[in-house]
Amino acid sequence: MQSETAIFAGGCFWCTEAVFQRLEGVHHVISGYTGGNIKNPAYREICTGRTGHAEGIKIEFDPAIVSYRELLEVFFATHDPTTLNRQGNDVGTQYRSEIFYTSDAQKQTAEDFIMLLNQENVFGKAVVTAVTAEKPFYLAEDDHQNYYNENKSQPYCQFIIDPKIKKLTKHFSEKLKTVTN
Repeated sequence: MQSETAIFAGGCFWCTEAVFQRLEGVHHVISGYTGGNIKNPAYREICTGRTGHAEGIKIEFDPAIVSYRELLEVFFATHDPTTLNRQGNDVGTQYRSEIFYTSDAQKQTAEDFIMLLNQENVFGKAVVTAVTAEKPFYLAEDDHQNYYNENKSQPYCQFIIDPKIKKLTKHFSEKLKTVTN
């Protein structure tokens, strides 16, 4: 089994974690904080928007099953990459759209993909997703891990995450695991 790492920030990590957990070839997804300037931040600090960190996910995946480019396709299809420091009602730098590449190949693939999205005017406005070198990634607290799978009846999950899962299922059904955790 091959393994690579991808790190994305695309708004609330509960949402992005739930989406990527469902993809075939994704072995593990963890929620955390990255891109900021303090060590070992806590959720209460992230919420202030003053740490520089974004809510993000670290994905361990098998590139023989799901390519980095395919992960990017899902990433861009399941959040709004045209809003700066905002995803829906979640506002602040901690909800920004950012890709933290772990290799030069990932950097080039991400930059090329964003250029293509902009050239084809896929979203009707420019993609603002930043492409940045990997920075320290700090695990979020235990109650933020696997959030959707353990809290599906919560209103946030029903109104915000469920539509993302439905979109994923509709547009990427051939890439989904047959059984989800």
